[in-house]
Amino acid sequence: MIKSLNLSAISTLVLCTLVSVLMIQCQRSPEKLPKFKKEFKASIAKFEQQKEKTDDKIEEGVVELTGIEKAIADAKNVDKEFNKVYGNWNRVNNNVEALYRDYEKLKNDADNLFGAMTEQTASINDATSRTQLMSAINKIKGDYNINLNRTEKAVSKLRGLHDEALDIIKGLEVAVALGQISEINSGLQGIESKVADIMSDLNQSIAESKSLYDDKIGNF
Repeated sequence: MIKSLNLSAISTLVLCTLVSVLMIQCQRSPEKLPKFKKEFKASIAKFEQQKEKTDDKIEEGVVELTGIEKAIADAKNVDKEFNKVYGNWNRVNNNVEALYRDYEKLKNDADNLFGAMTEQTASINDATSRTQLMSAINKIKGDYNINLNRTEKAVSKLRGLHDEALDIIKGLEVAVALGQISEINSGLQGIESKVADIMSDLNQSIAESKSLYDDKIGNF
């Protein structure tokens, strides 16, 4: 009876020890994963801030373009007015390029994060858990890559808007030099409608990035 109790106690002790070791291994996370999670979250915030700044600069540029005909008609120095408009759209371009750099940083941080999760998952001994986690990572990564592609296309469209605005300004400048005032309202309407669509895409991209972190990666 005593021998039976001793064997039972030893089995229980061994089982508890194994459970404790497993819990410690699960809790121990390589340094890279927490670091990349933090960097990814910071990149989302930075991209969102730059998106807001770019949106504001484009709005200012469109407003100025809308009133440029009257400004030119009232101006004593037409060249000064054009230089002002060119300067504002140059700042728009600078903000768009900064937004693209922030997008590239966001994409790079996402790659680092998924890489760290994949590496950590590959080190799990239990084949079932490892397979399930790998499948989940690949699914989430695939979905997020679609989001990143949409983001890149939206930022590229913003670059195109800058070129369209410059075409309007250049055309108007030539028309004024010839003593004519050309109609620019149709071009402005095209820019304004495109800005709304592009910003909608960027807002969706940011929302999906936040959801990815808050609902999935933040809990990994």
